[in-house]
Amino acid sequence: MASPLTVALLWAGVALCTGLGLRFRAKQNAGARGGRISNPKVLWLFFAIWFWFIECAVLAFEPALPWPYRVILGAQAASMWVRGVIELFMLNVTKNWRPPIGITHDAVCIVTTLGLSAWFGARMLEVGAWGLWAPALVVMVVVSLVVELLYAALFFRAVEGKTTGDDGIWFADPESERFRRINRITFACNTPQVAFQLALLAALTLAG
Repeated sequence: MASPLTVALLWAGVALCTGLGLRFRAKQNAGARGGRISNPKVLWLFFAIWFWFIECAVLAFEPALPWPYRVILGAQAASMWVRGVIELFMLNVTKNWRPPIGITHDAVCIVTTLGLSAWFGARMLEVGAWGLWAPALVVMVVVSLVVELLYAALFFRAVEGKTTGDDGIWFADPESERFRRINRITFACNTPQVAFQLALLAALTLAG
């Protein structure tokens, strides 16, 4: 189903993002610029980094995964890596990143993923040993992007657009009333997505 190297890289990515997530949470909640961050938002942030930046990139080079899926996941990874560089620059240098920018990019990624799936057509049915895992991965890409788009819109509204400059708010505080609903929604959406990825990792590991 997947090579030992692919499985090892995916698990290494999990370990890396877990460690970075714990360190990031401690830094933000100690008073770093951007504001305090809740546990559900830490999990979502580093889950998204692992999924879009690491898993999609690694699987794009997995020979056993049918070609159409490699193209779709590779396009997602490439797009997110470009966005990541731009977003970090705008957050830390120009300090003018705004959620509508990310929302627009999320929408473009959704259209790209659906468009590529339609373009490949019947070839998407050639899943090989991956079975339902391959199309389920594409579905999860779209789901995760829709969820991220929703989060960005809710957050932008909650902070009333105050995301720029040295005092910009970037994260949902765990105790603030205005973020309570957002944190509940994030927790609810995290659960099935994380469960899916753990099940996939278990399947890839056992198949090897």
